[in-house]
Amino acid sequence: MESNKKQLLHLVFGGELDALSEISFRNLDDLDVVGIYPDYKSAYAAWKSKAQQTVDNAHMRYFIVHLHKLLNPEEETSTED
Repeated sequence: MESNKKQLLHLVFGGELDALSEISFRNLDDLDVVGIYPDYKSAYAAWKSKAQQTVDNAHMRYFIVHLHKLLNPEEETSTED
């Protein structure tokens, strides 16, 4: 990562949902925290890989959380975050 590029942290995690119609996890102890990434592009690559690995389980879902928006909610960011 370039030193002058702003760090925009993203969390990738997933787990089995109770139902396909809502985001409620079957077992919070079994959540898969994939990692924290410095930008959306690398978080998306990790998310896509995990989503493809679990494609046979319809209840398994992975998510990207924009941590930088939670840490600095007033700060404006680009559309690529």
